[in-house]
Amino acid sequence: MHLELQAALLNVLLLWILTAPHEFAHAWVATLLGDDTPSREGRVTLHPLAHVDWLGTAILPFVTSLLGAGFLGWGKPVRTDNSKLKGGLNGLALVALAGPLSNVVLAVVMAMVAVLTSRSIPALAGFARQGVFLSLYLALFNLLPVPPLDGSKLLLAARIPTMVYVELARFGFLLLIVAVSLSDFGRWLSEWSYLGTQAIFSILR
Repeated sequence: MHLELQAALLNVLLLWILTAPHEFAHAWVATLLGDDTPSREGRVTLHPLAHVDWLGTAILPFVTSLLGAGFLGWGKPVRTDNSKLKGGLNGLALVALAGPLSNVVLAVVMAMVAVLTSRSIPALAGFARQGVFLSLYLALFNLLPVPPLDGSKLLLAARIPTMVYVELARFGFLLLIVAVSLSDFGRWLSEWSYLGTQAIFSILR
């Protein structure tokens, strides 16, 4: 249990580090597309506390990591006003994709840190290596088409009926728990993230 506790604390710490750029990317792209809502709500910042959802960024990731039940976590969603976004729902799709894309970029950056410090600072290299895996995991996880995740915004951009989206939102939390903790989907996400991590390191080396 000690090792699981250590892993859980490490995952939460990494999630806090990775969440701020992820949510900032949403807010920044929305601002570029003409929506001042994120700016007015103080979300165009890299300060972690501006993007923390205590349930999704602390409690759930800690518990699911501690129990070895996959990994479930997210940041505080960035609110947007579709009527202000250039392109409307198409603009919303760009805002939604900005978060997962930022995770892919962060994964590459952390992989570079891991490679450069592998001999001089092995502890930092190990931390960064775990960050690569978790960043890719978050990119894939957030693309799931379930509210409140980014993938659900792509459903809106695809013009699914509002009633269908509302029903998904009602049961979204339960669906995520079942998908990650009680099915093989969490294992699949881990395997895909591991393969992506290996691919990034093979390219850098």
